[in-house]
Formats: sequence, C-alpha cells, structure tokens
Amino acid sequence: MKLNLGCGTKILAGYCNVDKYGEPDLRWDLEKFPWPWENDSVDEIILSHVLEHLGKTPDQFIEIMKEIYRISVSDAIIKIVVPHPRHDYFISDPTHVRPITPKMMSMFSKKNNVIWQEIGCSNSTLALYHDVDFEMISNSISLDEPFNTLWREGKITSEKITEMVTTLNNIATEIHITLKAKK
Repeated sequence: MKLNLGCGTKILAGYCNVDKYGEPDLRWDLEKFPWPWENDSVDEIILSHVLEHLGKTPDQFIEIMKEIYRISVSDAIIKIVVPHPRHDYFISDPTHVRPITPKMMSMFSKKNNVIWQEIGCSNSTLALYHDVDFEMISNSISLDEPFNTLWREGKITSEKITEMVTTLNNIATEIHITLKAKK
C-alpha cells in the first residue's frame, strides 16, 4: 500500500490519497490517533507540504512520527517535501506550526541517537525514547530564482549556496527529505 497523506487536491494514481478536507480517497484527520491502517502495512508514504502543518505540540508531532513508523513495513520509504524555514513560503503561512529540517528528522534515527549518547552530545534521542527508527536516505533543497539559474549556469558555487541558505532568507524554497523505516 502507498499513501499520499495530506494530499489536498493533488490526487496521485496508485496511492490512497488522504486528507481531512475535500474529496480524497479517504477523509482522515492525521492528528487523530491511531491512524486507520494496520501495523506494518504501508510500503511508501508521501507527505508533500503537509508535515509542517501537523502536530501543534511536540507530543502530538512525535505521535505522528510514531504512527508513520507503526504503519510502515521494514524499509518503507517516506518522502517529505516542506517549505524551507528561511523562505517567505514558510514564514507567511499562519497554519505552519513548525519547521521541518533534516537535522530534526535525524533525531528519529537510532543509529544517530546511539552515536550522540557515546560522544555526550545534548541532542534529543527521540528514536530511542519513542522506539522509532528512520534512516535518512537523502535530503536536498530547491532553490528560488535567480539562485537556481545562477547555480545551474555555474555562476555561483555550491559552497556559496550553502552559506547563503544558512544565513539569508528566500534562497531555498523547499527541503526534500527521504527516510527509510528501519525495523
């Protein structure tokens, strides 16, 4: 089974399209637990421009991550697309409740948590606390114009883009994160 969670009007063929509103395949509030899928029943989950809207409290957000893990089969792929927290697309939407970043998602990796414990790092070991385990397969950004064109044309380096994205607003529009459920 493949899920397109928080699909809005973007209905994808081959997926169970789920949203609280509109006319998806299944109307469901993703902040209502437990979700209506069995343990270990989902091969792929897409969360495109939805995760930043969910979990108004830390406990509620963690419950969402636990539900994603619960319903995922071993090696299920979770594809996340969110607005970059330093872009007006994120800042200007009052329904965004938290930024989603690769560093935040790395807190749901048991491998990372163990390493952090061994070196005495103060990062929250959320994967160990909540018995979830996601491996980050990839993460990337989409650049806003004119920066995307400048980078493609070789007029600005990847290093300069990285520096700009971490210090300036409106350089990157989106973050793309792919996770794998480890069971």
